[in-house]
Amino acid sequence: MSIDILDFETPLSAVQKEIESLTGYPADAGKELEIARLSTKLDEMRREIYSKLTPWQTVQVARHSQRPYVLDFIEHLFTGFVEIQGDRRFGEDAAIVTGMAWFHDKPVAVIGHQKGRDTKQKIRRNFGMPRPEGYRKALRMMRMADKFERPIFCFVDTPGAYPGIDAEERGQAEAIAVNIREMSRIRVPIIVAVTGEGGSGGALAVAVGDEILIMEHSIYSVISPEGCAAILWKDAGRAEEAANGLKLTATDLLALGLVDRIVPEPVGGAHTAHRQTAQMLNKYLVEALERSERLSPEERVEARYQKFRRMGEVGLEVQNGS
Repeated sequence: MSIDILDFETPLSAVQKEIESLTGYPADAGKELEIARLSTKLDEMRREIYSKLTPWQTVQVARHSQRPYVLDFIEHLFTGFVEIQGDRRFGEDAAIVTGMAWFHDKPVAVIGHQKGRDTKQKIRRNFGMPRPEGYRKALRMMRMADKFERPIFCFVDTPGAYPGIDAEERGQAEAIAVNIREMSRIRVPIIVAVTGEGGSGGALAVAVGDEILIMEHSIYSVISPEGCAAILWKDAGRAEEAANGLKLTATDLLALGLVDRIVPEPVGGAHTAHRQTAQMLNKYLVEALERSERLSPEERVEARYQKFRRMGEVGLEVQNGS
């Protein structure tokens, strides 16, 4: 698979072209050695670049068009997936995928955002921005999982909820609020993985869980850098400046207590190796599920409630005068 090069990855393109040119000829020992040497050099360059990403560069990686989406994770992590569509109130929303599957021989429910790759898919999936019926479909799946005592896995990757008039007419804010409330009450384990963008309430509506995992180069924020810049400075072009202040990277979020664990990605980002990324995430999902299953339903709900109550306590000491 040819990988799209981001602006800051330009130094990699020359080496990639050399490798591609050599693979087009019949193989011999000399060419194989040269390809191996160039591949090692490419990995070293990627490791160097990705070891010091700025917040804005991290945003670009999180939005990469070839980053794995929920259907990719379903393919590599789950078996026997059966998709469930529609919210039984208005219609189907392809921006959210839901269904039942098997995870390490356990029946589970899977929910996640799907952005789409080419133009046709992006339009069908609405660029991963759900409307109210998408959130209500997700809640329908969660209630079904709760009824049949199946753990829930949520994969978050959305710029945010769709802001269109039709979505507002059908109760976008209410749908998000109800999901947040109901997820806090569900008795089965809920494991959340932020795998790309975690945008505002559009992400939080399927991200109230026992453990919040985040991929190494993913972001999670109350607003996009462009939206923040447009509000603060009336200039979306200052998005890079906004990204620096939003504390949206995985390391920032872990320090603030908003996520529980950072899942490492392959060298050069998750978009370079979907299967390897899924294998790395698999370990963290298994461990998180095991920790959640050790609790009784009552303990699990209380722990989840207290977890989210603790968020936002930064600065209380100053306010209390201590």
